[in-house]
Amino acid sequence: MPAVHIIGAGLAGSEAAWQAAETGVDVVIHEMRPVRGTAVHQTGGLAELVCSNSFRGDKLDNAVGLLKEEMRRLGSLIMRAADEARVPAGAALAVDRHVFSRRVTEIVSSHPRISLVREEVVRVPAAGGPWSPVVIATGPLTSDALSADIQLLVGDQHLSFYDAISPIVLAESIDLSKAFRASRWNRNVWSASGPGTSTTLPTDAVPVLAVPGESASPEGDYLNCPFTRDQYDTFYDALVAAESATVHDFDTANFFEGCLPIEVMAYRGRDTLRFGPMKPVGLTDPRTGRFPYAVVQLRQDTLAGDHFSLVGFQTQIKWGDQARVLRMIPGLEQAEFVRYGMVHRNTYICGPKVLRPTWQTRGRADLFFAGQVSGVEGYVESAASGLLAGRNAAALARGQDPRTLPRTTAIGALAHYVAHADPAHYQPSNITHGIMEPLQQPPRDKARKKALIAERALADLDAWVGEVAVSGR
Repeated sequence: MPAVHIIGAGLAGSEAAWQAAETGVDVVIHEMRPVRGTAVHQTGGLAELVCSNSFRGDKLDNAVGLLKEEMRRLGSLIMRAADEARVPAGAALAVDRHVFSRRVTEIVSSHPRISLVREEVVRVPAAGGPWSPVVIATGPLTSDALSADIQLLVGDQHLSFYDAISPIVLAESIDLSKAFRASRWNRNVWSASGPGTSTTLPTDAVPVLAVPGESASPEGDYLNCPFTRDQYDTFYDALVAAESATVHDFDTANFFEGCLPIEVMAYRGRDTLRFGPMKPVGLTDPRTGRFPYAVVQLRQDTLAGDHFSLVGFQTQIKWGDQARVLRMIPGLEQAEFVRYGMVHRNTYICGPKVLRPTWQTRGRADLFFAGQVSGVEGYVESAASGLLAGRNAAALARGQDPRTLPRTTAIGALAHYVAHADPAHYQPSNITHGIMEPLQQPPRDKARKKALIAERALADLDAWVGEVAVSGR
């Protein structure tokens, strides 16, 4: 029985390797780091997170939370490591990026059926050759040589866009006399007045009704830096005047809309940030009892709580200007930055023209793509594509047919979207309820509708797992 070869050991590649090996197939992972580095990776560890440390929502009332639960039920390596490396983040799943990568590396390296080879692969392996089947999971930072060869394979459907990552600040350098700890819609904050009750607002505050939510701790899991209107205006003017490090033409640069640099958003209008990453909704400063005009949230980045990342503040501003502008945020005047934000190129293929819902290429059944290079966006989505690609590559190695999951599941819906979306307007996508099979008779109540979608998905997934077990596939 041939081994499955996987190029790239990020989230998708590591997940694909684990899933294939767990079926009893030998796996060889080819990872170029640390033999050859990238513009943003700092270690040779597997599944190193270079952007946010957040895996986003972790409840069944949102699509990505459902996707996580499906992956857990399918024995996901990435979800196992993420749960073990979890740090406080309210209703979201965030991880200590170093603990997470170290745990994935340990688990993969110790698997008896997985071999890890540190080398750069510069060509797409030949069809039917010794590296068949093969999964390309090189991520958004695919090397120039391999990118060029992929482009020869898929033609002009090979695309790219710019992405940016957020700065990280040393916790002890944050001024806690100005920043306050809270999660958005913290239930404890509003227990005295109850749901749907407004509070006294200053003249420059945003009028919002308080709605109760949930927080993992009484105080909340985020540090919040509140702005007055004057502070916001001064910060905004400095931000839009700051010098970009690489991409200067904001109108024509191909950025992914789900991860826009903070300055690109700012160029769209003075209030764009206040309705985006700096929105004050659901956050009341406990020292004033008022909603701030705007707010910057900081999320814990390590288990020790010594590093915090600026939520939604991915940026490509030059480091000197970053230090100057970001220290205008209340509470960060003396901030020490562990990492500045930076921009990098993300490379991906046009899934609808290239891929089947099994993550196989349309032109070669033995060639799979997985992860961000395949045309998905997000850590969890990347790992989910690797999960299915790894299982299907292992099926081919055993002489069996690859399988798809029902479109009623989040994993199946994501695979169907990548293979069937409109290629003319294709852009990497997160999982959303909008790309899942609609309910036949949806209720009007949105919460109930989401609950029914999750119930159906998990029931169909369990049935699919039962069918796989019976068929031995």
